[in-house]
Amino acid sequence: MMLKYHRGTVASILANLLIITTTAANPAGSLAGSRGDVRYPINIPVGTTGGCGKIYGAYLAAAGHSAFAATPIVPASEYFICGVKLNAPSQKAAEELALKSCQASKSKYKVTVAGACSLAASK
Repeated sequence: MMLKYHRGTVASILANLLIITTTAANPAGSLAGSRGDVRYPINIPVGTTGGCGKIYGAYLAAAGHSAFAATPIVPASEYFICGVKLNAPSQKAAEELALKSCQASKSKYKVTVAGACSLAASK
């Protein structure tokens, strides 16, 4: 007799549990669209010329282990330099290679920037 009156409530609770468990499950595999472990906020100013905006977009779209490194983006500084490694065998390898890429770009362009290359985000 009790079940007859609570059938709708039980069905509603079970439906909510199903929704929660399916949205909480994280599918393994692709890292595409993930920001990863963000060390500091990445705010590329609007109107910036150069490839850092495109490189950061490629970092976000990458499906494998990737990293994005940059010099500090300071409004008072005219330039900032970045580097990226996409789809590396591991997160650690991506981080090391992104830093090397940023440092190589910094020595190539020889402009005054606000600081040294550092890891901004990795996944």
